[in-house]
Amino acid sequence: MRFALLAILLAFPVADLYATVRFSQWSGVPMWVWLTISVLSGLVLLRNERHTFRAHVVAALHGEQSMLRGVVDSGRRVLAGMLFLLPGVVSDLFAVMLLMLPINLGHGDPLPAHAGRGNVRRADAIEGDYRRLE
Repeated sequence: MRFALLAILLAFPVADLYATVRFSQWSGVPMWVWLTISVLSGLVLLRNERHTFRAHVVAALHGEQSMLRGVVDSGRRVLAGMLFLLPGVVSDLFAVMLLMLPINLGHGDPLPAHAGRGNVRRADAIEGDYRRLE
């Protein structure tokens, strides 16, 4: 069973490169262009996700969103970036499908109305009045 899994893991990059060569011949786009664009997009995605993950953690610490929401969204984007780094058309298609999943949790969707500052209601929060002394 271990050898079968190892064979599958080693056969995927070979099959992916074969599919890339065939796609390159069919489309007329040189293979190095496709691979360069793929690697650059993977690097950009991973670099941007590093900063986005920090924003998700800060939002979770402020109570604006759950920690799981940021981890799932960032994990999905990191996995897509790693797939873009693998050479080949098939892994790029998997990465694009992963990015297009309808669980787009982080970017673009506004926070709920109750997620503003001061309006956060948590189960462990102590309610009370306050006033600022200056």
